Amino acid sequence: MRKPQPRTIDIFALQCGSCKKWRVIPTQEEFEDIRSTFIENPFFCNKKPGVSCDDPTDIEYDSTRTWVMDKPNLPKTPEGFQRKLNLRKDFSKLDATYITPTGKKVRSSTEISQFLKENPEYKDLSVSDFSFTSPKVMQDTIPDDLKMKGSASGGKRIKLSKEDDV
Repeated sequence: MRKPQPRTIDIFALQCGSCKKWRVIPTQEEFEDIRSTFIENPFFCNKKPGVSCDDPTDIEYDSTRTWVMDKPNLPKTPEGFQRKLNLRKDFSKLDATYITPTGKKVRSSTEISQFLKENPEYKDLSVSDFSFTSPKVMQDTIPDDLKMKGSASGGKRIKLSKEDDV
């Protein structure tokens, strides 16, 4: 039986633009550095110290974990803030939130705007320095014990198995 999965991101990885192997990136900050300029400056194995395309992949894309794909060129989280991504119980998407340097949790651009107005020491930041864009949940890596069930609107949603309904 598969272990319960964390509801937050526990590993950051990028795919090499040349060999297509997945490389683990040690920290969220390093991942965001690369992601923020990914279109102009794609990732290749040799950007990771001591690694080349000849080396084995760091991590396999498979269903032993739920994978999500972030969009390229999202802004890097401003210094002092933390970007958190939490997977919804139904695995439909991740919700992005920021933890401010004061410890306040903000959930939207409106809340960021209000925080920046109330805290003039962050006058050099703007709402555009934050992204609430949610990474895409890769459907082929969602645990097998989830079932698809039609919703009232006729669309598809993911339903947890009976033992998870408690």
